[in-house]
Amino acid sequence: MPTKSTFPDVDIPNVDLWSFMFDQKRDFDDSQVIYRAATGSRQYTFSEVKAAAVAFGEGLQNLWDWQRGDVLGVYSPNDVDFGPLTYGVFFAGGIVSPANPAYSPDELAFQLSNAGAKAIATTVKFLPGAIEAAKKAGIPRDRIVLIGAEKDETHQFKHWTNIRKTSGALRYRRRKMNPAEDIAFLVYSSGTTGLPKGVMLTHRNIIADQCLIKGCVGHWYKSGADKMIGVLPFFHIYGLQGLVNQTLYRGIEMVVMPAFDLRKFLEIIQEHKITFVYVAPPVIVRLLRDPMVKEYDLSSVRMMTSGAAPLTKELVDAVYERFKIKINQAYGLSETSPMTHTQPWDEWSKSVGSVGKMFPNMTAKYVDPEGKELGPGETGELWLAGPNIFKGYWNNEEATRNSIVEEDGLRYFKTGDVGFQDKDGNFSITDRVKELIKYKGFQVAPAELEGKLMDHPLVNDVAVIGVEDKEQHTEVPRAYITGLPTQDTSKDAEEIVSWTQSKVASHKRLRGGVRFIDEIPKSASGKILRRLLKDRVKREDAREKPRL
Repeated sequence: MPTKSTFPDVDIPNVDLWSFMFDQKRDFDDSQVIYRAATGSRQYTFSEVKAAAVAFGEGLQNLWDWQRGDVLGVYSPNDVDFGPLTYGVFFAGGIVSPANPAYSPDELAFQLSNAGAKAIATTVKFLPGAIEAAKKAGIPRDRIVLIGAEKDETHQFKHWTNIRKTSGALRYRRRKMNPAEDIAFLVYSSGTTGLPKGVMLTHRNIIADQCLIKGCVGHWYKSGADKMIGVLPFFHIYGLQGLVNQTLYRGIEMVVMPAFDLRKFLEIIQEHKITFVYVAPPVIVRLLRDPMVKEYDLSSVRMMTSGAAPLTKELVDAVYERFKIKINQAYGLSETSPMTHTQPWDEWSKSVGSVGKMFPNMTAKYVDPEGKELGPGETGELWLAGPNIFKGYWNNEEATRNSIVEEDGLRYFKTGDVGFQDKDGNFSITDRVKELIKYKGFQVAPAELEGKLMDHPLVNDVAVIGVEDKEQHTEVPRAYITGLPTQDTSKDAEEIVSWTQSKVASHKRLRGGVRFIDEIPKSASGKILRRLLKDRVKREDAREKPRL
């Protein structure tokens, strides 16, 4: 039987995002600071966010003849302008499609073209790439606008704050949207198995997930008492929802970091007395192992929430023992708006390794490869249903059909993640369906090995993939590691292989060996891009083949 959430259902208002944020009753003042820059004096209070969004939304309609459903691409690192700009697009009835600022012009052009973007917002630093991509995507130069503190000294490109209605223009009204049908965000999947796909998230999807977060763990923090640090990338739905939208909805101040830098991260926590932090596992490893952490007072932090990969109990316990920082874990996907599970704050140490409890209003079941529903404790693919499940993939009906199943009167999303649920309602994600390594009939979960390897002192970050062993005619696990190897990397690799052998069953041993690399390729959300490592294996194999 499908599993319902153990949390009571919550009400989800049938409104669009603008009304949800600005027209509902609030428990904080208009003067509450929402977005504060990590450096300088730039900031927005709640009322300033609304005023800037209205001005931009009116300007879009007046100067650009912005139509309902038009798409604005955003190609930028984190900035305090992100939220007001986004809600200005919503005022005008548009869609926001954020892009990774690490994209090449070709990658950005693909997203802009695929989304049918009518304009793009970027920063001075990323302007050259945006210009090149816009040209390839057919976006006029006068539809490139700047956000951030810097202005264009050549005066060729307007700052977004200069997109305002002309003085003699008629008053432009906010366009009201259909919450269940109209798209708010068009985010692009990480492309772990090919070209990125546009994920259509409606106004209702985004609002639902905000309500579900509040109904699950939201009572642990509130306006005026808590502060967040904006280090997760805003161009990914995790950062958009957890930071940009949630802080505006809850009236919580966020100090915005353009990019992660450990010392700056620590300085902000200490100076601003940050209480709640979203991070990815490599940051937690840095906290534990970098000596500079001892120079800072992190006692204000009440909880860190980690996503993207499992953490071991040893790592969580070590951070708490050294810094008294509690860490809970969470789970979600772009297609689920994104968050669906988390450990309640009062259970952070009880179910380490799991992603905790499922959010309110949601239903789950586990399914085997033949489509048969599995019982409690059995491992299978996780299917999820709820109001936060995406509308579908943009202009890709086939991919939508392959990922959505109508059963039990519900609309399930097939997550592609493998896991199980324990007797206490805690969910564990063990790996991706397509990433399981098959060694002589045994299934090896890369994430399990990665979790164990993170406890080794030479390992800062790791990815495990299956490589072909032609002599044994099977896949074998290989670890790609970033860390602090000694002068003798061959000896280090042997030591890590031997150490792992003592920790795991025979079929899980690193028979494919260990390779040291500079950086683990990852998506914006921190998920390992294993296909890029597979490509690396092909290049390595080609180099190792003897020339004839």
